[in-house]
Amino acid sequence: MPMVTVSISPLQAAGIRDAVDQGGYASSSEVVREALRLWDAARKLHEDHSDVLADESAPSGGRCVADMFADHEAEHRRSA
Repeated sequence: MPMVTVSISPLQAAGIRDAVDQGGYASSSEVVREALRLWDAARKLHEDHSDVLADESAPSGGRCVADMFADHEAEHRRSA
Protein backbone atom coordinates (compact mmCIF):
# COMPACT_ATOMS: atom_id res chain seq x y z
CA MET A 1 0.00 0.00 0.00
CA PRO A 2 1.42 3.41 -0.91
CA MET A 3 2.47 5.65 1.93
CA VAL A 4 1.57 9.35 1.96
CA THR A 5 2.63 11.96 4.48
CA VAL A 6 0.16 14.71 5.39
CA SER A 7 0.11 17.51 7.93
CA ILE A 8 -2.85 17.76 10.30
CA SER A 9 -3.62 20.00 13.23
CA PRO A 10 -2.87 18.88 16.79
CA LEU A 11 -6.62 18.79 17.41
CA GLN A 12 -7.14 16.46 14.44
CA ALA A 13 -4.27 14.21 15.61
CA ALA A 14 -5.80 14.05 19.09
CA GLY A 15 -9.17 13.16 17.61
CA ILE A 16 -7.62 10.32 15.62
CA ARG A 17 -5.73 9.02 18.68
CA ASP A 18 -8.93 9.22 20.74
CA ALA A 19 -10.89 7.24 18.13
CA VAL A 20 -8.23 4.50 18.24
CA ASP A 21 -7.89 4.60 22.04
CA GLN A 22 -11.66 4.27 22.43
CA GLY A 23 -11.49 1.07 20.38
CA GLY A 24 -13.51 2.30 17.44
CA TYR A 25 -10.62 1.75 15.06
CA ALA A 26 -7.61 -0.56 15.04
CA SER A 27 -5.18 2.13 13.88
CA SER A 28 -4.86 5.76 12.91
CA SER A 29 -4.53 4.61 9.29
CA GLU A 30 -7.96 3.01 9.53
CA VAL A 31 -9.46 6.32 10.71
CA VAL A 32 -7.85 8.22 7.84
CA ARG A 33 -8.90 5.61 5.26
CA GLU A 34 -12.51 5.86 6.45
CA ALA A 35 -12.36 9.66 6.32
CA LEU A 36 -11.02 9.47 2.77
CA ARG A 37 -13.78 7.06 1.74
CA LEU A 38 -16.35 9.53 3.08
CA TRP A 39 -14.61 12.42 1.33
CA ASP A 40 -14.55 10.50 -1.94
CA ALA A 41 -18.25 9.63 -1.61
CA ALA A 42 -19.10 13.28 -0.91
CA ARG A 43 -16.96 14.41 -3.84
CA LYS A 44 -18.68 11.98 -6.19
CA LEU A 45 -22.07 13.05 -4.86
CA HIS A 46 -21.13 16.66 -5.51
CA GLU A 47 -20.03 15.86 -9.06
CA ASP A 48 -23.27 13.99 -9.74
CA HIS A 49 -25.59 16.47 -8.05
CA SER A 50 -23.74 19.77 -7.84
CA ASP A 51 -26.91 21.78 -8.33
CA VAL A 52 -28.75 19.84 -5.60
CA LEU A 53 -26.11 20.01 -2.86
CA ALA A 54 -26.88 23.61 -1.99
CA ASP A 55 -30.43 22.55 -1.19
CA GLU A 56 -31.01 21.68 2.48
CA SER A 57 -33.11 18.70 1.38
CA ALA A 58 -30.09 17.11 -0.32
CA PRO A 59 -28.69 13.91 1.25
CA SER A 60 -25.72 15.81 2.71
CA GLY A 61 -27.85 18.85 3.57
CA GLY A 62 -25.19 20.99 1.91
CA ARG A 63 -22.79 20.08 4.73
CA CYS A 64 -19.05 19.72 4.47
CA VAL A 65 -17.24 16.39 4.64
CA ALA A 66 -15.89 17.16 8.12
CA ASP A 67 -19.45 17.49 9.47
CA MET A 68 -20.53 14.30 7.74
CA PHE A 69 -17.49 12.46 9.14
CA ALA A 70 -18.19 13.76 12.66
CA ASP A 71 -21.74 12.44 12.41
CA HIS A 72 -20.46 9.14 11.06
CA GLU A 73 -17.89 8.88 13.86
CA ALA A 74 -20.54 9.55 16.50
CA GLU A 75 -22.75 6.84 14.99
CA HIS A 76 -19.77 4.48 14.87
CA ARG A 77 -19.13 5.07 18.61
CA ARG A 78 -22.80 4.53 19.48
CA SER A 79 -22.91 1.21 17.65
CA ALA A 80 -19.59 -0.07 19.10
